[in-house]
This record gives sequence, structure tokens and C-alpha cells, in this order.
Amino acid sequence: MSTVRRVRVELGERGYDVLVGRGLLGRAGELLAEVLDGPEAVLVTDSHLLATDLPGRVGRSLEAAGLRYRTVVVPAGEASKSLERLAALLEAILEGGADRRLAVLALGGGMIGDLAGLAAALLLRGVPFVQLPTSLLAQVDSSVGGKTGVNSRFGKNLVGAFWQPRRVLIDVEALSTLPRRELLAGYAELVKHAFIKDRALFDWLDRHVEPLLGGDPDLRIEAIARSVAIKAAVVGADERETGGERALLNFGHTFAHAYETLTGYGAELLHGEAVALGMAQAFALSTRLGRCPAADAEAARAHLARVGLPVRPSAVRRGGFPVEETLALMRRDKKATGGKLTFVLATGIGRAELARDVDEAEVRALLAGDG
Repeated sequence: MSTVRRVRVELGERGYDVLVGRGLLGRAGELLAEVLDGPEAVLVTDSHLLATDLPGRVGRSLEAAGLRYRTVVVPAGEASKSLERLAALLEAILEGGADRRLAVLALGGGMIGDLAGLAAALLLRGVPFVQLPTSLLAQVDSSVGGKTGVNSRFGKNLVGAFWQPRRVLIDVEALSTLPRRELLAGYAELVKHAFIKDRALFDWLDRHVEPLLGGDPDLRIEAIARSVAIKAAVVGADERETGGERALLNFGHTFAHAYETLTGYGAELLHGEAVALGMAQAFALSTRLGRCPAADAEAARAHLARVGLPVRPSAVRRGGFPVEETLALMRRDKKATGGKLTFVLATGIGRAELARDVDEAEVRALLAGDG
């Protein structure tokens, strides 16, 4: 049996373990039984995953551990992160019967984790929740930390709740059939943690990124565990983003969420691609404002470009994005206060800070110049 890395999210009585390894979905029953309140579970997954062996693998392990479950399938895609789909999911769970010991298990990417997590938070005012992330983006980001939510026509993740999982199982074998584009989208969130907190991790990734993306399971376990450990420490220090520390996890997201809204959360721009573009622009803005050494910003942007992630708006859409529309969406960002733009800026690779004093004219000039 391969080594399982265990990362603890320290939140007192609500603390939980994130397990990283190979073959964990096939052991889900034994690994979850000890943290659930009862023998009943709902496995929420999407229509794409239903065509794979992953739901069956999880289901067999649950049954072997004496857990009874039923499956609810959600249409694949970011469009399912909606109030309408949330209501339908809640009704589907309630239709099969539910009490407060019922566990909601989210098997899928970030959309499934966010949607099922919010459903778990709302169902009977809160039932046990488990994350079984199958995309790299969900494994290193959305599955850890308790943020759940759906999108509104006014922006991304504007309706949600903090609802921590009982446990997170990260199985690197689930990544074996992931398209490279989605793998890269997840890698953007992984390297983000290095950008804001750990220069040594960035240097390690810069040396190992090709075999890591190529499928080496040991490198993937190492990279994911180190990345998750950074997020776990941040969440443990500032669970509800009230002290400023957790806001650092939004590095690049002020730009990214605006671009996602402009592209309609569709296939034109995946979330991780938007984050990569946003981080490249955040580094450029940080340098423009004299906060970050130019050499660090260039090294970061070069790393992202080297693996095939976008670092300029024109790489996503010919001619880029309309400057004033982009700025208007940035003013609606959750970090904005009083309509003033707020950014997470880099002071170097491995260091970041929250800035509420950014001159909008500087941002406009950056956007007009294609980042």
C-alpha cells in the first residue's frame, strides 16, 4: 500500500484531515466511516463522472463498510453552479428521505464540491459533508477550507456559506484521465499557494513541473500535499476571511472573476486559466506599483507560460477584454469596499499582501496594455 500523506486543518472541534495518496477512492468506506454520524449517505456526482468507474469504485467501498447510499447526478459544467440547480439538488435529496445524520459526499470537481457543500450546509440546517475531489483544481483548492457557493448573474460565488467537510480524500489516480487543459487549470491553483507563501515550493515546482504534469504519482502526491498544507495553515488562521490572511488565497482572483463573468463561465476560459491570467496580471501590477521585484514577476509569468497557461488577455480573446466592463466587474468583487478596488499583490515570489489603496488609473493602464 502506497504512503498516504495526512494534512490537518486545525479548526478546533471542526478540524479535519485531508488525506493524499493513491487508491483512496477505492477505500472511501473505511476511511470515512469513523467520521460520519450514521450509515446513510448521498453521493453527489456529475454526468461526466457517471460514465467513469469512479462512482462505482466509491459505492462498492461504502457498501463494504456497511454504509448505505444513493446517488444524485448533476449535469456537468459550471452552469450547474446556480440557485436553480441548488434547489433541484436539495429537493432530490429530500425526496429520498433525510435526517441530520445523513452525509453528503461530493464526488467530482470544484463545481460539485461547491454545490453539494452548500446543499449540505442548508439541508436541515446542516448535515455532515465529505469532499472526494477528482480534478486537480478541486484537490488543491476548493475541496479544502469550507467555502461553498453558487454563482449569480451578478458574479461568481456570490451566494454561499462556510461549511467545513468532515474529511477530504485526495486520490491522485483520479487525475489519470483528466484532459491536459483541466490539469493545467488545476496546476494554476497549486502554484498559486507557492506564489503567496512558499518560495521553496515554487523553486521545487519549477524543477519538477514537466514530470509532475506528465503523471508521476509520487511527484503529484508531494506537490498536492505541500500545496494543501499551505491552504490548511491559512484557513486555520483565518477561517472566515475576517483577518486578511485568507484573502491572500484570492491572489489573481480579482482579475480572474471579472474575466470569468465576461466569458459566461464557459469553455472559452476555465477557472484555473482565469486564475493564471489574473496572477500574471497581479504580478505585473505589483511590479508597476513598485511592490515586487521585476525579476520575480518575470520568473512567475515565465513559469505559467512555460506550461501553457495564459498570461495575457489577448491569449484568451483576440483584442483582449473591454477595459471599462472589466473594471466595473472588479468593483463588485467580494474584496471591494465602497466600490474601491482591492487586490492581493505580490511583494516577491512567496510573499503577498492585501492592498486597498491601488490607484484605478494604474489598473486601467495595465488592462489597456494587455497586461
